[in-house]
Amino acid sequence: MRVYLPLTLPGLAAAHQKGEVGPAPLTAYAVTPGLRAWSGSDDLEELEYAALGRAARASLRLLAADQDAARRRVVLAADVADRDVRPDGQDGQDGGEGGSGGERGGRGEGDERLGEVRLARPLPLSRVAAVHVDAEDAAEAVQAAARALAGPGGAEGKDAAGTLAEAEDHELLWYATQELENLL
Repeated sequence: MRVYLPLTLPGLAAAHQKGEVGPAPLTAYAVTPGLRAWSGSDDLEELEYAALGRAARASLRLLAADQDAARRRVVLAADVADRDVRPDGQDGQDGGEGGSGGERGGRGEGDERLGEVRLARPLPLSRVAAVHVDAEDAAEAVQAAARALAGPGGAEGKDAAGTLAEAEDHELLWYATQELENLL
């Protein structure tokens, strides 16, 4: 199963040094039944892009909690065994609080936990297929979005939606795992 694991650059550096991301359990994002229902699409590429976007938003939340981290979102795309992934919902799908998140209808942001899964084991870097990182020119927008998430109301706070959208307008750049050292 392909999963998308949100990190920060310091988190990526620590993983590079240890050879894995851990300890478990780890929060990641994947194509789940709830994400499929929310999206209304059966196109796997589109669904994986949605899961990547959710992981990028989670990376923003990590940046909001770590003011010292460089203002660049980081997401690892990794292939893991299905047995190492468990949905993060009470109904066995995702979305938490007794629903898949897709029941809301429409394609709004909805539940922040939509597509969220838990990895039962640390993630060896050998399982990482690609690294997605913001370009340096996204730092200002990412900083503003992280600040909005850290502020009163978080993602629901005044002006947060526009600020988050500006950061999310910056596409994450794709890097091969061999380029990891150049990112650090």
